Amino acid sequence: MRMQDSKQDHTKKHAVIYTRVSSIKQTQEGHGLESQKSRCAEFARFKGYEIAETFYDRGVSGSLIDRPGMKEMLSFLRKNRRKAHYVVLIDDISRLARDIRAHLDLKDAIFSAGAELESPGIEFGTDANGIMFEQTQAVFAEYHRRRNAEQVISRMRARLMNGYWPFNPGLGYKYEKSPGQGKILVRDEPLASIIQQALEGFASGQFQIQAEVKRFFESQPDFPKNKHGEVTNEQVAKILKRKLYAGYIEAPQWGVSLRRGNHDALISLETYERIQSRLNEGARAPARKDIRDDFPLRGFVLCGDCDRPMTSCYSKSRTGKKHPYYLCFAKGCESYRKSVPRTQMEDEFGALLEGVKPTQKLIRLVLAMFKKGWELQAAQTESVRQTSRQKIGEIDNQVSGLLDRIVEATNTRVVAAYEKKIDDLEKEKLILKEKLEVEAMEHRPFNEMFELAMRFLANPCILWNSDKFEHKRIALNLVFSERLAYCRNEGFRTPVLALPFKALGNVYGGNRELVSPEGFEPSTY
Repeated sequence: MRMQDSKQDHTKKHAVIYTRVSSIKQTQEGHGLESQKSRCAEFARFKGYEIAETFYDRGVSGSLIDRPGMKEMLSFLRKNRRKAHYVVLIDDISRLARDIRAHLDLKDAIFSAGAELESPGIEFGTDANGIMFEQTQAVFAEYHRRRNAEQVISRMRARLMNGYWPFNPGLGYKYEKSPGQGKILVRDEPLASIIQQALEGFASGQFQIQAEVKRFFESQPDFPKNKHGEVTNEQVAKILKRKLYAGYIEAPQWGVSLRRGNHDALISLETYERIQSRLNEGARAPARKDIRDDFPLRGFVLCGDCDRPMTSCYSKSRTGKKHPYYLCFAKGCESYRKSVPRTQMEDEFGALLEGVKPTQKLIRLVLAMFKKGWELQAAQTESVRQTSRQKIGEIDNQVSGLLDRIVEATNTRVVAAYEKKIDDLEKEKLILKEKLEVEAMEHRPFNEMFELAMRFLANPCILWNSDKFEHKRIALNLVFSERLAYCRNEGFRTPVLALPFKALGNVYGGNRELVSPEGFEPSTY
């Protein structure tokens, strides 16, 4: 009856509808927005209002007047306040705000824009009773919001305490339902393998700085990029610092300390700590971005006259054909801009690698030595594990002693220092436990573990003859411990071999062929 009287006495007004849902999931599932709009539209027809516009805030929670839909609506009201009298319709008081202060601020903003506020679920009265009822509803909405938030946090904290990650999985992981466990993190391929390769590459020094990791991600077709086809520096930094990839979780803001997570790690905790150490060491000179697949020796071969890295280029003939060259581009050098055909240098390098091949007799001898060492290492494993267990016990004693000191300490700075020391010791203990788990794994057969390595030692040309640029560069770094010097008229100078080939007792003769050593003592030049 009250609504009928209001319809008869009310002059015709224009209305705008404001709808909001607080989660993206509600928007994707189609719940909330349309039902709010339908209810407000039915209310407008009953009141005789003409609907001018509908404004939406999809998946917005927390912000107030800065909500996109709210800002657009207030701008519309201010722009048209002289043309007509507007009423803002909301489905429920909680759609405006679940906070009494925010509710009052938004209501004042609507009134300042020359509009009124109405809802099919509540009457916004101007007398004492109406104001009290409205504010009571707003207080209850705030209470329910806070209560729901506390329950969500409580459930999420409980998941964290049990080793489950309750937040956004991020790149490299996705959620899957598991019987008895709920949603758990699993590897999201191929992203997981791409990120794992990047993290291990940065830890080992393959990627010297974050910019190289960024370029690696951008070179992967399956890695997500922005509209410009790029990966942001912030995204790379976040990936390098994320403990989740090491298989551990923590939430200091909720009092959840570092602990092992119930998901597969992409890297070990030791690798993660190595990454953080490298990040804290500061910037390094990046690897050349312009090393091209066409010139695998570029940057690795030095000019024999000035000892500076040789570069490369293409030269066009009169017929327009391209000819590849290596050359020294150091001003003042005797070989400045004097080029060497790529075929000539790389053929000479191939011959150099051929000369690194050890004899089959020496390979058999080394294989027997490696096998003996493998057996000795297996026998020592239990001793190492026992030492790790002892170290873990010592750490537990240190932590216990520091906790006793914290109880007795009164200086806040001293307490903070003790707490930091405890955190460091706990990380060290986790790394030791992780090593124990790895050492406890069943050892694979010797032949399976060393077959690939021995194949490379027996013939280092395997990688160089590969079609992949990365394999050629790996061969350079594995065979030689220093960069090679090249003279235009003499060819390659005597190289410095990497440790594995030195250990084989190989010797360069005048004809650059490796020979087996006499007896067990290594030969000399």
